[in-house]
Amino acid sequence: MSDVRKVVLAYSGGLDTSVILRWLQDTWKCEVVTFTADLGQGEDLEPARAKAAMMGVNEIFIEDLREEFAANFVWPMFRANALYEGVYLLGTAIARPLIAMRQIAIAHETGADAVAHGATGKGNDQVRFELGYQALDPDIRVIAPWREWDLASRTKLIAYAESRQIPIPRDSQGEAPFSVDANLLHISAEGKVLEDPASAPPDHVWSRTVSPQDAPDVPTEVEIGFERGDAVAIDGADLSPANLLARLNELGGANGIGRVDMVENRFIGMKSRGVYETPGGTILIAAHRAMESVTLDRGAAHLKDELMPRYAELIYNGFWFSPEREMLQALIDRSQEHVSGTVRLTLYKGNVTVTGRQSPHSLYSLAHVTFEEDAVYNQRDAEGFIRLNALRLALASKRR
Repeated sequence: MSDVRKVVLAYSGGLDTSVILRWLQDTWKCEVVTFTADLGQGEDLEPARAKAAMMGVNEIFIEDLREEFAANFVWPMFRANALYEGVYLLGTAIARPLIAMRQIAIAHETGADAVAHGATGKGNDQVRFELGYQALDPDIRVIAPWREWDLASRTKLIAYAESRQIPIPRDSQGEAPFSVDANLLHISAEGKVLEDPASAPPDHVWSRTVSPQDAPDVPTEVEIGFERGDAVAIDGADLSPANLLARLNELGGANGIGRVDMVENRFIGMKSRGVYETPGGTILIAAHRAMESVTLDRGAAHLKDELMPRYAELIYNGFWFSPEREMLQALIDRSQEHVSGTVRLTLYKGNVTVTGRQSPHSLYSLAHVTFEEDAVYNQRDAEGFIRLNALRLALASKRR
């Protein structure tokens, strides 16, 4: 282990990464640089700085990456309407490539020869981080403590922390918290009672949304403006990507929108149960699909829908920097050339309802679709269209 002089640790200040920080110092006998990314998790990050300093760290990096996260990672993903297994809006998965990218950059800046993360050997994040490291610097040394140490449980982790006077965070119930990941797009919770997929999530697990039953009895109406597939305005006011997503989080959270309780298939093979809150993202994907409904050609829209599960899976599995993801992104971005206009939605007790959409590039033709008399469409044309499409069915029927 003496061949590692300096390591950059992705550091949240929580239990796991604080134990990892001390373990790296004790076991690897190397200098540790901490990197904490502000991705809009909604908490003060100065305590992470103070804790790292208290534990002897001299180089502490805390970076505000909210705008970069929203503009260069979340927005491209939402152009694809990406959902993993039809439900998950990929809030954790989409943050990992940005963290990995900044870790590698800091390693180069500080002369570190290794990077470390706090992902367990059972989860997806170890793959996501390390695929990112390999794509950006295949020669960097990677330290994954959960695959190396003998602290094989949360109980042992807490005991290790107590033996070395490392502060242990507590939840609102005074207990060790759920395994939580938070950023501007979402917050997730795993572990403890949630490990039983038959058990209902306790009320205190939800932190970004009110219960739909307790949401206001009066609906909220919101209008979202789009340019080339990206949300740019709310109710006529232009906002940056991060500020726009934060505002949608406020609106969605107040109306009980964006709760998901799912059992998903991890990349490594096992199933896991996670509880997610993605209020702004839930509103945004409904609005974006509505905008596409009037601006995308049928063939383009259906092709996007066919490709979306593959694109979502690439992000979920950690292949953000892969050539196939970049190829799909180029296709998706090309499809958004005319996806501009406004969408009106109603938010009410956990529901998002589209109530209007308009665009200067709309393909919707009232002249063609009207039930009234028109001068642009000959209904007799449909007879030949149907006969040609039915020809193979008729021939097969005669054979039978």
